[in-house]
Amino acid sequence: MTAGMVQTNAYLLTPEAGGEAVLIDAPLGVWAMVAKILEKEKCVLKEVWLTHGHFDHIQGVEEIAAATGVKVFAHEADRAMMEQPEVVEARMGFPLGLKVVKPEGWFTVGEKRMAAVAEAEVRYVPGHCPGSVLFYFAKEGVAFVGDAIFAGSVGRTDFEGGSFPLLEKSIREQIYTLPEATVLYPGHGGTTTVAKEKRGNPYVRP
Repeated sequence: MTAGMVQTNAYLLTPEAGGEAVLIDAPLGVWAMVAKILEKEKCVLKEVWLTHGHFDHIQGVEEIAAATGVKVFAHEADRAMMEQPEVVEARMGFPLGLKVVKPEGWFTVGEKRMAAVAEAEVRYVPGHCPGSVLFYFAKEGVAFVGDAIFAGSVGRTDFEGGSFPLLEKSIREQIYTLPEATVLYPGHGGTTTVAKEKRGNPYVRP
């Protein structure tokens, strides 16, 4: 699902037979789409996993939490930008209507978490921002990578806390080391694969 002012992707993971679902990222306005899918598939939203704390990925958290009481998880390195929205708005230079986001808990690098009926590994991929993580589902051969890498591009590193050398390191060590057939689901734009990016991404070579 794509929503929000900069067309941010969100991904809803649901079990085939109904049950508990997990939402990856929460752009503004995504709840209306999520609610319809949950009803149709007879699922209940259990958790929201944030790939990072940039405003376009967290703006929808308040609405979703108010409607469901869902638990939210993120990496603690992005705690300040989630808990101090006034600072983020001052840096952006225009109002965003941001609200404080206080996650239920923080991801531990390398931990395994269950989404629907699938197991994900949390990998740390800083560079785009300090708290960037990806969720790798080995059995399914997919990874949800946030804004670390896109099809033919990589995440911006000119925001506060960004670092291109660190992003290069993250991509080479945490994304390019995944099996080449792994499908990558980014925070913006369409899907790609590890093989395609290793062969053709002009910003980070293997």
